[in-house]
Amino acid sequence: MLASLVASLRAELAESQAALAEAREQIAELEARLRQTPRNSSRPPSSEGLQKPPPRSLRKKAGRRPGGQDGHAGTTLAQVAQPDREVRHEPACCGRCGAGLGGRPVTGVERRQVFDLPEVTVKVIEHQLIERECGCGQRTKGAPPEDAEAPVQYGPRIAAIIVYLYAGQFLSKKRTAQALAELFGIPLSSGTVAGITARAAGRLGGFLEHARERIAASQVAGFDETGFRVEGRLHWVHCARTRKYTLLTVHPKRGTEAMKAMGVLPSFAGVAVHDAWAPYDTYTAPDHQLCCAHAQRELQAVTDAAPQGQWCWATQAAGALTAMQALASEAIRQDRDAVDPAALAAQIRLYRSAALAGASQTAARSGALMKKHNALARRLLNRQDDYLRFTRDWRIPPDNNGSERDIRMIKLRQKVSGCLRTLTGARQFCAIRSYLSTAAKHGLSFFGALVMLTENRPWIPSAA
Repeated sequence: MLASLVASLRAELAESQAALAEAREQIAELEARLRQTPRNSSRPPSSEGLQKPPPRSLRKKAGRRPGGQDGHAGTTLAQVAQPDREVRHEPACCGRCGAGLGGRPVTGVERRQVFDLPEVTVKVIEHQLIERECGCGQRTKGAPPEDAEAPVQYGPRIAAIIVYLYAGQFLSKKRTAQALAELFGIPLSSGTVAGITARAAGRLGGFLEHARERIAASQVAGFDETGFRVEGRLHWVHCARTRKYTLLTVHPKRGTEAMKAMGVLPSFAGVAVHDAWAPYDTYTAPDHQLCCAHAQRELQAVTDAAPQGQWCWATQAAGALTAMQALASEAIRQDRDAVDPAALAAQIRLYRSAALAGASQTAARSGALMKKHNALARRLLNRQDDYLRFTRDWRIPPDNNGSERDIRMIKLRQKVSGCLRTLTGARQFCAIRSYLSTAAKHGLSFFGALVMLTENRPWIPSAA
C-alpha cells in the first residue's frame, strides 16, 4: 500500500516538474516576445506606437558631431542677382530731426528678397479640328494632337500632379482630388484620379521589362519582401534593386511562386543580397550575401534575453561583425585591394568562437526560444562565407539596407492611406513606384519623370 502511494506521488511529481518546465519555456518565449523592438527584431519602428522609447541604434559612436559634416554640400535659401520685381521702400522722414528726405542722396540699399509663388491659374487650350471640303467633294478634318483625345480632358502636367500626389506622396484618391480643387480650382473626382493613375501605369510596360532585364544582368542585386494589405487580405510586395534600378511587384504569395513571377531571380547569376529567409536559397546560380544588419538584430535579441552581467556569445559575435564591417569600410576608404589579413583573421576567430559557444550552450534545444537561438548560432557557422562575402569583394554591401529603403515606401503608403482595394490597383501603384525610384537613382525629379510619362513618352534610362 505504502509502495503504491510513493509510486503515485513520484508520478505526480514528475508530471508537475514537466508541467513546470513547459510553463517556464512558455514564459521565457512570451518574455522574449515582449522584449522585441525594432532594434532586436524585424518589427518596424511604427509598431511601437506613441509610447515608444527614445531611439537607440545598433551603430557605434563614430566620434563625429551631429549634423552636416565638413565638406557636406548643404542647401539653403540664397538671394538672387536678378529678382523678378523690385519694390523700393523710402524713409518718410529723418529718424533724428524729422526733416523730409525727398531729393536727398541715397547712402545705402539693404536688400531683402521674398520667394513666393504667383497665383496659379489653369490655362485652357482649345484645339480646333478644321474640316475643309475639296473640289472633288471629299471633306477632310485636321488630326488632333496626342494630348487632346477627347472633347474635354486634363493635360499632361495636371495628370502628372495627380499621379505625383497619389503615388509619389501617398495621398488617398479623395485627398488628391481635394488638393487639386483647392490649389488650382480644378473639379476632380476620385474616379478621375484612379483613371489617370491607371493610364500612367499602363504606359510603363517597356520600362518595367527594361528594369527587370538590367537587374537580372547585374553583378550585385538586393532582394526583399514585405506584407501589404490588398483586397482586405495579406499580399506581398517583392523588391529587386541595384544602385540604379528598382523593381517592385505585388503577389498573393511570399515565396518562390512570387519570386518566379517577378522574373529576376530565376535568371540572376550575380550576388544576391538578402536576409536569411529560406526561399532565396533555392536559387543556386547566384552567390549569396546574407544581411549582417538582420543578424545584428537577431544577436541583439539573444543579448537582451541573457542574464545581466554574464558574458554572452551573441554580444561577441555582433561585435566581430561590426568590426569586420569597419575594416572593409576603412579599406575601401583608403583605396586598398583587401582588408588587413591579420585584423580580419582575428575578428573571424572571435566570430567563430562565439557562434560555436552559442551552438554548444543551446544544443539541448529545449523550448522554442532555445531552438531559435541554436538555429542562429548554427547559421552563423554554416553560412560564414555568405555572411562575410563583403570582406572579399568591394562591390557587395554587408547589409540589405538598400532594399529595405526601396521597399519602405510601401509601408509608408499603407500607413498614410491604408490598404489598396484591388490587386490591379496595387500592381499599378508598384509599377509607378518602380518608375519613380529608378528615376530618382538617376538624378531625375519625380515630377519631371511623371510629366514625360503622362505625355506618353515614359523615361527609360538607356534612352536618357
